[in-house]
Amino acid sequence: MKTKIIRIGNSQGVRIPKPLIEESGITEEIEMILRDNEIILRSAETTRKNWEEAFEKMAEQDDDTLLDQKAIEIQSEWEQVEWP
Repeated sequence: MKTKIIRIGNSQGVRIPKPLIEESGITEEIEMILRDNEIILRSAETTRKNWEEAFEKMAEQDDDTLLDQKAIEIQSEWEQVEWP
């Protein structure tokens, strides 16, 4: 599919047809990547997407404790002397 570059204020841009937007899954935000003389547009991934559900699942499975919890609880000699 060909399209023309259009002026948008001081910038330039392209119009993306609605069927391409719908098929690509692009919503409100995109990532633009320049690779090998090509501009790639893709849906921007949401930072920390699904983290809340993952943490809830970890808590349900008692898999949300620190791996070094025992080491953290043991005070060093300095802590015992300086912070009685």
